[in-house]
Amino acid sequence: MGTATTFSPATLSTTIKWLGFVAAVWIQCISGNNYTFSNYSDALKSLMHLTQVQLNNLSVAKDVGKAFGLLAGLASDRFPTWVILLIGSVEGLIGYGAQWLVVSQRIQPLPYWQMCVFLCMGGNSTTWMNTAVLVTCIRNFRTNRGPVSGILKGFVGLSTAIFTTLCSALFADDPGSFLLMLSLVPFAVCLTGVFFLRELPPSVAAAGDAEEVKYFGLFNVVAVVIALFLLVYGFIPGPSVFVSRVFVAVLLVMLASPLGIPVYAYFEGRFGAGNDVEGQRVDEPLLRSGEHGSESVAAEEEAAVEKRAPVLGEEHTIFEALKSVDFWILFVSFLCGVGTGLAVMNNMGQIGLSLGYPDVSLFVSLTSIFGFFGRIVSGTISEFTIKKAATPRPLWNAASQLLMAVGYILLAMAMPGSLYIGSILVGICYGVRLAITVPTASELFGLKYYGLIYNILILNLPLGSFLFSGLLAGILYDKEATTTDGGGNTCVGGHCYRLVFIIMTGACIVGFFLDILLSIRTKNIYTKIAMSKKPKKSLAASSGR
Repeated sequence: MGTATTFSPATLSTTIKWLGFVAAVWIQCISGNNYTFSNYSDALKSLMHLTQVQLNNLSVAKDVGKAFGLLAGLASDRFPTWVILLIGSVEGLIGYGAQWLVVSQRIQPLPYWQMCVFLCMGGNSTTWMNTAVLVTCIRNFRTNRGPVSGILKGFVGLSTAIFTTLCSALFADDPGSFLLMLSLVPFAVCLTGVFFLRELPPSVAAAGDAEEVKYFGLFNVVAVVIALFLLVYGFIPGPSVFVSRVFVAVLLVMLASPLGIPVYAYFEGRFGAGNDVEGQRVDEPLLRSGEHGSESVAAEEEAAVEKRAPVLGEEHTIFEALKSVDFWILFVSFLCGVGTGLAVMNNMGQIGLSLGYPDVSLFVSLTSIFGFFGRIVSGTISEFTIKKAATPRPLWNAASQLLMAVGYILLAMAMPGSLYIGSILVGICYGVRLAITVPTASELFGLKYYGLIYNILILNLPLGSFLFSGLLAGILYDKEATTTDGGGNTCVGGHCYRLVFIIMTGACIVGFFLDILLSIRTKNIYTKIAMSKKPKKSLAASSGR
């Protein structure tokens, strides 16, 4: 009977690790609010009598908030996870709360520069949330970085559809109510997350690879079901109030369902015939001898590393990473993908209107949902192909660049239905870029300063938004538009964004060649990563016998 109720610290650590991952998933479900600008941009444009350039510059201000994510990256190496989450939640409450006051007309429209500040705060709030979640979880699940990135980034992709569909179901797409959700819901979820999400010791983080694969599979199933559920609801014509409320209730149950995984892990550890004790005996020697080595060997290796510049796959300082050619290849290729994708998301409201779609909520949801599929599938498949064939992860980025170029060509042609297909392709490829680049950076430059390295790469979001949305799309749209009686301007027809899409197609082709180059340069690194994964499994199996 004593064996049946065996309980060890390893059981508690495993339960905490998975409970933290569930909290991370919930936080990611509400941290994609930065991609929802199209849902209320037209209301801002009308209330403030803005031109398209002015409106696009507001979206740039929102994305500039991510440039200050460097602060979150620096803080992630010095403060616990709960502090990072708390800062992001409070900043989002203020940033989106001020926008809600304006759009709901509870106050007079603020001066343009003040609106830029509050949009910047809203955009910056997500960098704190994402940094806290990604850095903590990548470190907690070191041997499965691809699935971790795919799942977490996938739920970020779904968050836009979750917010959009909830607003449509509960508030009939009212932009004021939508902004109220953006300010209050992330604040409440982050306050919950601070109690569960924490970084665990490396020994706990590296253990249990087989169990992790099984549990990540369950997270993938839940995520896919939620995505399909959102997709189906989006195509229901004029759902009744009752149907909408049933949808909301079912969606909330689905989002709560991952809690079953840490509960199962706890009871399996406690009543699983001493699995924790045996697992601990197997894992700890492996970690001491295989991953960390003896203290003397570690000291010798550290001294050797100090005498030379680190190579790819080793821990880099920030300055060492910035001096690497490979970092800048990754940076520029990332800019070509996410910068052009952001331009589509930020301008979706006006793109839809120009092509005769007054309500673009469906296209926003399509971009979000298929962005999710791009993230979650690429994260899992890229991890599998590394283990099986040592396929460099950047090769998936190259494929996404080509597919995104096809999407832009279809949008430029402005044929009937092209906005549906274009939204899907852009969403998929944007998702792939985010899910692949996150673990790639950790594999090439290490985890020690990963929080800051990640946020330097994320500078591509404000930079890409400024180049492709603020300058390219804004200026070319206004050139094609006509002035309206309200002081703004509007453009109707396929010509409004045609040149924009053609130029962005060229940018994707440049990104494709850069990703191919990076794949060639990192082939040896991924061969080593693939080899390092195989011996651990066989050694663990022999020890278990």
